[in-house]
Amino acid sequence: MSNLSQPIWRKSSKSGNEGNCVEVADNLPGVVGVRDSKDPTGPALMFGPVAWQAFVAQLSEQH
Repeated sequence: MSNLSQPIWRKSSKSGNEGNCVEVADNLPGVVGVRDSKDPTGPALMFGPVAWQAFVAQLSEQH
């Protein structure tokens, strides 16, 4: 399991100002963290870099 103690969280550039955003931490070795911006102390999902790239690519194809 990767250490999530030093993530640098950022919101997507496509996020609006409604407060319904996810935040991503992609500065962690071997893992991409994803969390709900409304619950920053809540749980975070962890994806491997290849899985995260596939997820983002799939979203890009839908827009």
